[in-house]
Amino acid sequence: MQIRIRKIQLRSLYGTGFITVFNVVAIYIATVSTWRTVDIGKINGVAIPLTILCGIAFLKQLSAERDRVGKKSVRRLELELEIAEERRLLQAKALDFPVDQRQFTYKDSLPRELDQLRTEAQHYRRIHNAFQSVIIIGSLGTTTAASLAETPSYLKWVTVGLSFAVGMSAGFTGYFKYRERSFYLQQTADAINQHATAFELGIPPYAGNPADNLAKLTKEVEDLRVEQRKRQQQLDQPHEGRDGTV
Repeated sequence: MQIRIRKIQLRSLYGTGFITVFNVVAIYIATVSTWRTVDIGKINGVAIPLTILCGIAFLKQLSAERDRVGKKSVRRLELELEIAEERRLLQAKALDFPVDQRQFTYKDSLPRELDQLRTEAQHYRRIHNAFQSVIIIGSLGTTTAASLAETPSYLKWVTVGLSFAVGMSAGFTGYFKYRERSFYLQQTADAINQHATAFELGIPPYAGNPADNLAKLTKEVEDLRVEQRKRQQQLDQPHEGRDGTV
């Protein structure tokens, strides 16, 4: 619960800050580009107050963030949760609990495992979608700006910037494989969730003895985790290594 609240706080802080900076830059560029040619006073009359409100909200959240006592980062909270989980497993091992009880403890850790996999999948999916948006919008903007018969000087720099952003986004997307990472993480999470649901409902392949079902669930989940780690290692390798050549 603390991790979720902390994520909401940080997302709200960074979101209002980004919107404020983006609006200021957009208003400046639009005003300079249309100076004495197009009247955008009505648009600025709406955009400027909204930007000011976002700036005030950002400053209030920043002040609250500085005054917050005992504040911890999301990563810190996740690390503490992982440490607590590891301590519980180590204590169970030190007390020499039976195998079935250790397997039951392992099953109880599955919800946290699923949340972590889905969070990472969503993270990579957002990065991929952001780069794809830059590629699509940048390509259209570059084509539009370049197709103008008399391209103003400032549009030439816009074209250069958009072309650079498109090339950079395409390069990062192709090299780091964000889409594939998100797909494999989500696939593993769905498979683990399917096994956990089947175990809870007592449906095949978990329709037998409860002790056998628990052992089978532990094995299946661990196999899925190993397979996910292998996929991750393949994606982390350079392109030459993936092709089997040096």
